[in-house]
Amino acid sequence: MTTMKSDEDKVVKLRVEDLTLIFGKRKKEALEMLEKGASKAEILQKTKCTVGISKANFEVYEGEVFVVMGLSGSGKSTLIRCLNRLNEPTAGKVFFKDEDITRKGNRELLNIRRFEMSMVFQTFGLLPHKTILENAAFGLELRGEPKEEREKKALAALETVGLKGYEEHYPSAMSGGMQQRVGLARALANDTEVLLMDEAFSALDPLIKSDMQDKLLQIQEKVQKTIVFITHDLDEAIKLGDRIMIMKDGIIEQIGSAEEILTHPASEYVEAFVEKVDRKTIITAESLMFPKPSLLRVKKDGPMRAIRKMQTEGVKFLPVVEDERRTFLGYVWLNDVLELAEKKEMSLEKALKTEVPSVYSDYTVEEMLPLISGNNYPLAVVDKQGGRLLGLVTQTSLIIEATRYGDEEVKQLIKKANKTNRL
Repeated sequence: MTTMKSDEDKVVKLRVEDLTLIFGKRKKEALEMLEKGASKAEILQKTKCTVGISKANFEVYEGEVFVVMGLSGSGKSTLIRCLNRLNEPTAGKVFFKDEDITRKGNRELLNIRRFEMSMVFQTFGLLPHKTILENAAFGLELRGEPKEEREKKALAALETVGLKGYEEHYPSAMSGGMQQRVGLARALANDTEVLLMDEAFSALDPLIKSDMQDKLLQIQEKVQKTIVFITHDLDEAIKLGDRIMIMKDGIIEQIGSAEEILTHPASEYVEAFVEKVDRKTIITAESLMFPKPSLLRVKKDGPMRAIRKMQTEGVKFLPVVEDERRTFLGYVWLNDVLELAEKKEMSLEKALKTEVPSVYSDYTVEEMLPLISGNNYPLAVVDKQGGRLLGLVTQTSLIIEATRYGDEEVKQLIKKANKTNRL
């Protein structure tokens, strides 16, 4: 997945406020019923109107892949078409860079679609009588850009998606995956700030689909576009999304990272939706670590201080850090510290075991499990800048998560393990 910016650096690219879309002739009556709390089924029965989207509120940050997912009929594709007003909202607002596009006229809206938001559909939409280069440059042609300039941009986009050398081919000579790459190249050639991708890979065979997902992530690392990606495939959502929004019957059930949704599902529907996901590839050290472990400072705490602290804590070892930034150095064990005390040593350094693995907060359970083999101490979680100790992940919590106990049982067992280790 692409790396999100810190909270203070996030820039909102798209903001949706109380967005509602109703299909049918009696929209006003249906909207009034919706405002009064009527259900989708009640509205359909009384007005024959279908609620496609119901009071959606969310933000999409600059440079993120924001995945909207749900089963068929959840409203996800209806929603994405509201973002560029291919579907006209019944109520609510859509802000693009703080401008409400629901108030834009046709000419302004056309410019937004041509210059600000590109769309990649499930059907490739290639023109069979045009070459791959001409298809990739088609959006630029509609803008009225000179042929030389648009072909230059299209060539660069085709190279980005791995289709250099296919410029003079026609769509009929290319596989489905290659045709989808052309559709993506056309969107990239337009160089818009936002990419809207509606089930873009769902028609592809599994292996080609996986290849396209990898290609999109590689491209995103380079171009850092703001992408809204629609899918019904949870594995695809987890692989691609910085954040995921799960929808049901036109209503947003939950928004969060894959890890947040797996560890804290907001509803029974979300819980059921994600219950078969392999958590080992998603859950990270940040979720499992104990953030305020007992520790020793190498320049401040001597052997006698270490002994007293271990006896008080009821543990046989403690992590050791430097004084200033809590940079993780390693562990000391009770037996080794007792030997130092007998020799009247004043420093812990001779007992310090530094050849121990540490991990970053984004390490997954799958990545951490091999590191505990043959060891009998926790994994230190450190920051990427200076190795500052952030917390500890015990072997017990890793094993519990890896063996996939139910969530409540995991919490209780980890709590018990924490109490026992007292770290």
